[in-house]
Amino acid sequence: MAPLPTYAPMLAQAGALPSADQDEWAVEMKWDGVRAIAYIAGGTVRLMSRNAKDITSAYPELQLMAGATGRRQAVVDGEIVAFDEAGRPSFGALQPRMHQRNPVSVAELARTVPVTFMAFDLLHLDDDPVIQLPYTERRELLETVFTPGYRWQVPVRFHDHAEDAFASSRRLGLEGVVCKRLASPYRPGRRTGEWTKVKNVSAVEVVIGGWKPGSGRRSGTIGSLLLGSYDDAGRLLFIGHVGTGFTESMLGDLRRRLAPLEQDDPPFAEPVPREHARDAHWVRPVMVGEVQYAEVTGDHRLRHPSWRGLRPDRRPGEVRLIGPGSPGGASAVG
Repeated sequence: MAPLPTYAPMLAQAGALPSADQDEWAVEMKWDGVRAIAYIAGGTVRLMSRNAKDITSAYPELQLMAGATGRRQAVVDGEIVAFDEAGRPSFGALQPRMHQRNPVSVAELARTVPVTFMAFDLLHLDDDPVIQLPYTERRELLETVFTPGYRWQVPVRFHDHAEDAFASSRRLGLEGVVCKRLASPYRPGRRTGEWTKVKNVSAVEVVIGGWKPGSGRRSGTIGSLLLGSYDDAGRLLFIGHVGTGFTESMLGDLRRRLAPLEQDDPPFAEPVPREHARDAHWVRPVMVGEVQYAEVTGDHRLRHPSWRGLRPDRRPGEVRLIGPGSPGGASAVG
């Protein structure tokens, strides 16, 4: 068989649930993990992140997934998820897995924080692309050729009752749902309304542009991060600071990662308010993180942000301003 082609993941737009009389949609749970496309061929699994980085070595337990398609080769889209002790997806638990590449440390983490691959779409089978097929046919193929195992699953999908599915996602502590038009093809690399995400939590990706020293218990480490997003003109604008949601290990890891990125001048296109600029350490804007927030103000500032973790699977240029109010916008996570 020919080598498998490379695919970029299709992305969802933020939106609302379909109404009860709209029956052309399927509803899937939204998993709070890392998007990955799995290339299964020749008895091996290669995992590629949303920004086309090879992350195979970080998740050795998923190599067993090579047998999920029998002797057939396939390209499968899904999410890598870590679960907490209550069985809920935990982005915090996944954080150390996302950054570790040392084989000894990876092996230990695979034992203590194992992950599960949640497969939700089939893009290629043997020598044939299937992205042109409607969603329903791709899902039926996936459920036929991809056999669930100990660390990989094909999650349930719902064909109606979007409100009930969304309520279930909230009860189960999940991130939300993704509504997919039944007739939609798979559009690699495109964000389209044929997939619509509806979230229980307002979260957004941010670019780290600097940090301020802490005091008291945080003396000698990071007190808060200074955050930015890009506007349509490609300018990095200051959108606020975050000083909550960190663990001690997160702060230590961030300090080590930011140290070699320091620079003399702020990376933001417009002046940063004096109270935030005072004593700030500026950095090259190359690291992306994720924060939870209450709302976005009229001047695009985040209210009550709380840190969730780094997003090495995102590029800084993808992080865009979102409009005033609560959730929404192109840079909303997902």
